[in-house]
Amino acid sequence: MRRIDPALLVVLGGVSAALHIGKLPPALPVLQQALGVTLLQAGFLLSLVQLAGMSLGLAVGLAADGLGLKRTMVAGLAILSAASLMGGWAGDAPSLMLLRAVEGFGFLLASMPAPSLIRRLVVPARMNRTLGLWGAYMPFGTAVALISGPAVIAIAGWPGWWWLLAALSALMAMWLAAALPPDGLHPAAGQGWTHRLRLTLSAGGPWLVSIAFATYSAQWLAVIGFLPSMYTQAGLAPGLAGVATGFAAAMNMVGNIASGRLLQGGGRPEYLLYTGFVAMAAGSFVAFSDVTGALDPALAAGLRYGAVLLFSSVGGLIPGTLFSLAVQVAPGEGTVSTTVGWMQQWSAAGQLAGPPLVAWVATRAGGWQWSWLVTGGCALAGLGLAFLLGRAAARSPTK
Repeated sequence: MRRIDPALLVVLGGVSAALHIGKLPPALPVLQQALGVTLLQAGFLLSLVQLAGMSLGLAVGLAADGLGLKRTMVAGLAILSAASLMGGWAGDAPSLMLLRAVEGFGFLLASMPAPSLIRRLVVPARMNRTLGLWGAYMPFGTAVALISGPAVIAIAGWPGWWWLLAALSALMAMWLAAALPPDGLHPAAGQGWTHRLRLTLSAGGPWLVSIAFATYSAQWLAVIGFLPSMYTQAGLAPGLAGVATGFAAAMNMVGNIASGRLLQGGGRPEYLLYTGFVAMAAGSFVAFSDVTGALDPALAAGLRYGAVLLFSSVGGLIPGTLFSLAVQVAPGEGTVSTTVGWMQQWSAAGQLAGPPLVAWVATRAGGWQWSWLVTGGCALAGLGLAFLLGRAAARSPTK
């Protein structure tokens, strides 16, 4: 039997973690009835999973560089499994919120070391392409959860959905522990954490990739996270709403994988970022504004859904490009995980802020028609950061 590529196994571990991010949106309509979850609470449930990343991303990156990448990832999957198992017994919204925060810590541990692990496991000629594939772990896991969640919830209820994903993460943790090579001596082992912290935070590149990721992630989770609720409110059956949202999330993989291939072929990273941010701004404007209001309802619905697909697919160029840039602009060999941890921290801040902000705007406006102001503002900031990143990448030697 052919042994699975260890780098691909790392990507599968990320997918297993991402399932927990995507498991909530298809369950929101049920949770609103079963636990009395309000729209604002739903926004925080979507984003609280990022609380640990927002507060501890840099610290975990520093620790992983010194303690071991494989150990960190396996521990993260184990924590995700335990929190999801307990979450299935939550009887109210506050309890579920607390466990979502614990899941966020597990997700941080499981996802943050992956780019450094991939860099260690593949030859340089495969790095950009494999990091582009890694960038697709979130949309793929989210899409699988969005599509399969309604069916599982219909059969086993939302607690059964939580318990199923707990079992999958536990199995993935055991597989990684058995199949990945042991943690060896890392370049960071001879460096103190204060030295690595100073190197990372005194360099401009880690700040630029991190804030750029925040402007992307705030948009993506807000739009994809609320789509099932929006479509259910519009009269679609929950299963159909989940499939439509899952397909939109899966389209994000197109951009992620394309970014790796384009970078491998010599594509300019800032041009890929420009393209992604412009597509996200245009897609969210058409999807959520009243610009299609005068059209035939069926045609308008089709155009809005097409705009969501544009938002997700072309926007997928951004995370794959930023993961590759993070490896490139890290200020030293022993600071790659620290740089990715800082990027994860800002990404989580964006995801924590995005859904509640969109929910607040929708609540104030009495509908979703002004949501594009939030996403458009993020895209505009991303364009400016892309310009600065292009200049920073041109000055940074490829390591």
